[in-house]
Amino acid sequence: MQGNALIVSKCAKKLSATLLLVSCLLSATAVCAAEELPKESVLPLAMASKAVHASVEACKKDGYRVSVSVVDRAGELRAMGRADGAGPHTIDSSRKKAYTAASLRRPTSELAELIGKVPTLQALREMNDNVLMLGGGLPIEIGGEVVGGVGVGGAPGAHLDDACAQAGLDAIGAAPKVPASK
Repeated sequence: MQGNALIVSKCAKKLSATLLLVSCLLSATAVCAAEELPKESVLPLAMASKAVHASVEACKKDGYRVSVSVVDRAGELRAMGRADGAGPHTIDSSRKKAYTAASLRRPTSELAELIGKVPTLQALREMNDNVLMLGGGLPIEIGGEVVGGVGVGGAPGAHLDDACAQAGLDAIGAAPKVPASK
């Protein structure tokens, strides 16, 4: 009987060692697969909210009642604010400007100007219902990576929307997108 127990014990040790080896190999494979996945930075809610607040305050200081939206790299809304007295249309325009800047990775003023100069690019306007080719949307670029977009709607001029959006970028340490002369 002890001989059988000894044989079972040796088999159990071999099986245990084999399972350990298989487990290690599977773990190594999983680690390798995880390392192959692309890494993307995420725009934190606190940072998005800070950009909204700074943009609203910049416009408020100049007497403009605006809405500000911040979206992530996929164009999904992260934060939004509407100043007291801002028109209801400013909510959609700010979100669409933010979406356009994030998805096309360029300032919406630049895109609107480009479409004016190159008529064949007019189709960009009809890419989907979320695109708005009107100044006031800036991509949020941090560390060389576009992580979202900020859009401002409601100031009396696209260049003024741009300036307020830039205040949001400045508040979170994002790369500037509006030339200082504007």
